[in-house]
Amino acid sequence: MKKQHITFLIILLLTLTACSQQKESIPATTSHYNYKTELIVPDLDIPWGMTFLPDGSMLITEKSGELIHFKDNTKHKVSGVPDIYVRGQGGFLDIQLHPNYEETDWIYFSYASAEGEGDGGNTAIMRAHFEAANHKLFGNERLYKAEPNTRKGQHWGSRIAFDDDGYLYFSIGERGQRDVNPQDITKDGGKIYRLHDDGRIPSDNPFINSKQAKTAIYSYGHRNPQGLIKNPLTGELWSHEHGPQGGDEINIIKKGKNYGWPVISYGVNYGGTSFTELTHKDGMEQPLFYWTPSIAPSGMTLVTSDKYPEWKNHLLVGSLKFSYLELLTLKDQKVIKREKLFEDIGRLRHVVQDPDGYIYIAVEGQGIYKIIPEKK
Repeated sequence: MKKQHITFLIILLLTLTACSQQKESIPATTSHYNYKTELIVPDLDIPWGMTFLPDGSMLITEKSGELIHFKDNTKHKVSGVPDIYVRGQGGFLDIQLHPNYEETDWIYFSYASAEGEGDGGNTAIMRAHFEAANHKLFGNERLYKAEPNTRKGQHWGSRIAFDDDGYLYFSIGERGQRDVNPQDITKDGGKIYRLHDDGRIPSDNPFINSKQAKTAIYSYGHRNPQGLIKNPLTGELWSHEHGPQGGDEINIIKKGKNYGWPVISYGVNYGGTSFTELTHKDGMEQPLFYWTPSIAPSGMTLVTSDKYPEWKNHLLVGSLKFSYLELLTLKDQKVIKREKLFEDIGRLRHVVQDPDGYIYIAVEGQGIYKIIPEKK
């Protein structure tokens, strides 16, 4: 058989194998509820993270490196922001308040940083005090910085969450080094980490006694997690992450567990070829849910508000790829239904519920929208 024929057959076999893995998950339907969107914060480029202060004002990160304090319908640029390394998917990323913010005055944020070893950058976590009257950060403390730096532009993560015990969790993507970082606990990247709120490493972290391990690691085998929340109903840590072509996942994060990337996956390479034949393997966790085809999920919240009775106790996830908000109906810790909301609104970067129970969505190239029940 001629060499070119053998090559063609190999490519065909790989493609067919990949296609056999590309089984569609639950199909999404288009739904319309009695809610509308109102643009609250206009003229934003890539609003990556947002959080609400006790007075109802907002802190918003722009991927380009700005922190915005939105108060009294006015955007104020916050000073005291660290140097942000903007490259590819990296820049100013997530932001969260300390659970006892009114007592501590700490805010936490993740960002791409060029500090440290090597050319390029990697994901860092910092906390700072915020002086609202003067729109200023002060007392900045860097709590963690992934190593080494790299000039790769993809897979920085990163979301931040606190659990009921006050532990700080954050995600860092595998930085485009699929076969190097996610399965190696001696390396940063492709992990979810846990710290005390002041940056100390908890003595009961799972790899605290493992030789040469990055002892801040809480779970590993992740690709690029851009959703991370404490489930308010169960107290569990839930995450979602980008797959390759297919295989975006929602995972319940457990201490010391391996979530499989890239050994197991429900996705394939972007060209359609297969990089693994496995979707299951002993010692590796299965996702709560996976999307095939990918929706490119970013941001997630579990609705607890009575303002949206049809959505209560269910998940909302932003879709970057398809430009809509996705509602995932949950039953017994399983996704039983998918619905597309506000189709074509734009690349939806984040979704949060504010302390008053209203839901806000961040849309690239537009700004922050508030979802409002329409009057009947």
